[in-house]
Amino acid sequence: MLFNTPTIWAPCGAHLLLRDARGWLQPTDDYWRLWLQRPELELVETSCTVERGWHEALMDAPTLSVSPMALERIDDDDARANYRLFLAFRDAVICAGSLEAAYAGFFKAGAIPVPPLFLDLMVQAIVCHLLQDEPDAWQWRAAEMLFRRQRVSVQEGRVLSGDSEVLDLTHETGGLGSVGRLLLQGGASLPAVQMEVLSEDSAVRYQHGLAGAGRFNFLLDLTHEIQRELPHGLTLTMTRAQSGLKALAQVLEKWVRHFLGVGVQIQAESRVEDPSWRWHLGLDVEATRLLNDLYTGQDVAPERQQRLISLFRLRFEDPTQMRADVQGKPVYLGLAMTADGLLKLKPQNLLLNLPLAQAM
Repeated sequence: MLFNTPTIWAPCGAHLLLRDARGWLQPTDDYWRLWLQRPELELVETSCTVERGWHEALMDAPTLSVSPMALERIDDDDARANYRLFLAFRDAVICAGSLEAAYAGFFKAGAIPVPPLFLDLMVQAIVCHLLQDEPDAWQWRAAEMLFRRQRVSVQEGRVLSGDSEVLDLTHETGGLGSVGRLLLQGGASLPAVQMEVLSEDSAVRYQHGLAGAGRFNFLLDLTHEIQRELPHGLTLTMTRAQSGLKALAQVLEKWVRHFLGVGVQIQAESRVEDPSWRWHLGLDVEATRLLNDLYTGQDVAPERQQRLISLFRLRFEDPTQMRADVQGKPVYLGLAMTADGLLKLKPQNLLLNLPLAQAM
């Protein structure tokens, strides 16, 4: 059956995918038609006759076999290259049988044959499926981190994560794109576009914004703990009631179970004091490098350590599903930002680097 939530993140095509017996996602013809309507492939005024012919033929029969030589007569170099990428991606997914199988296969092969945008759209569709019946707005916002690059900032002790593309566009054009850029060049003042922190008060507004294209304009609070000064020089440390880190951990638990079929429990940690630390993996490039250096006893500058947003402790619900040499031991995960405050989470790391007894 098709998804019954067709308006959530519509551009990723989650509502145009079928679920197989395993729960993995199979493309329909309409899913491929949606790709053909993306800006990279849709027809423009200058599209040549050959391009128009292929576009019409593929819209009519999206799984039509097309030889590489057949595209050579398309006049525009970019259009020709985009069709090649799309068709190679389409054929890989069809051959694999599902989005999940194709996604995992791309990384197993080593060299990734598709652009990052394609991977992000696949992840977006998959997590949309994973959260289909999830009412928690924090998990939906945390899930954006799996396919949208974030810009992280620390404000008055709070660690806030926002969509980097939206934040950069807001900074450059007031959130009005090319029109805003022209107005700014002409000396006009633009109203500030507000980025709202997800909270109890704003959760309903966030959920309404999920419809259609989705609005990635809510900040997620990734602060681990709140500290309040009490009388007599005492400090009270409290865990946040609504934690972006907890929500991210819950999404990652669903991700691992969906792909690997194993149950795990993931918990955010402010620090790790484990003399028998045996296994770790970074959820992004920066965290991977940082954890590797810490594990091997390298000196890590304080400034670099401060880029670590959080550590997580992952435990297998069934330790027998782990490799024998680390069975029962926790797996530590790291999440970190670059020196520029950017974070691009790599959910594939959880599929490739967990110590499984049997390889995926």
